[in-house]
Amino acid sequence: MIRSLVISAAAVALAGCTTATTNYYQASAKPDAAQSISSDAPDSMRWLYGSGEASAVSIQSWRMLADYAVARARERRIPQAVPMGIAGSVSQPACTVGETIKPLAVVFDVDETVILNAGYEYWLAMGNEYSSATWQEWENDGAPLARPVPGAVTGIRRLREAGITPVFNTNRQFSPEGAARAIAVAGLGDATHLETLYLRGDDGGNGDKDGRRAMISEKFCVIALAGDNLGDFADIFNDDDLGVQDRRQMASRGEYAQLWGNGWFALPNPVYGDSIKGSIGEVFTEDQRWNAQTAPAITNEGN
Repeated sequence: MIRSLVISAAAVALAGCTTATTNYYQASAKPDAAQSISSDAPDSMRWLYGSGEASAVSIQSWRMLADYAVARARERRIPQAVPMGIAGSVSQPACTVGETIKPLAVVFDVDETVILNAGYEYWLAMGNEYSSATWQEWENDGAPLARPVPGAVTGIRRLREAGITPVFNTNRQFSPEGAARAIAVAGLGDATHLETLYLRGDDGGNGDKDGRRAMISEKFCVIALAGDNLGDFADIFNDDDLGVQDRRQMASRGEYAQLWGNGWFALPNPVYGDSIKGSIGEVFTEDQRWNAQTAPAITNEGN
């Protein structure tokens, strides 16, 4: 899902975006080994795993997604696939093979999109450092602690009732059995590897998802995508040459801006991922910088 990034220790976390050879979640400082159960959790973790606001945003997103997909399934016409990243660009695959219409599907990322990895995040919050070995252990054995993202159980049930197949496209890589167990334990139903569950490397690629989206589109008419990272929609957003503001503008203007809520559905994740990068200067461009000592006085002319 993502490429290299550096985040603060408060936001060190990992879900299904890791590789065996690359740590995408390098900390700028080592976690505090003195953390206790009464210590403040990192702000980003408090928001995503503990706040009612995060729950509300997730439920809202899932309701919008299900409403959209069910409406598309009910249309009395040949269905149209949503544009998606394939072969390094965004295209709209065909939904028919000859005169046969492919089954409808919605493609989901897994970690922090349909399930929450709060158990592993707790372990990190207590002062431990991410490693490929501990993440592999979590993939293999963490399923009993899997919890659904708020709204996911109802949303996926609505899709299945409408005849739409949920397909999971994750950058987990160590255990398809563990991923399927986690999805099932979270109450999201069955997932079968290489049918409705795809992992990193299933397309022979390096972790980007365009290749797997192509595989899925050969079998299904994909009418919507959902994820917590732009790479869950198209690999072009993962271009290492894109600056922080360039990537933001790319997502918020033109043809891509038209897709949010209209086939592309983003779930909130302030804990890890490609969105968590950028220096102060990169995040706050020159035209947004304010200084109390040098700024002109702001008056309220209404008083």
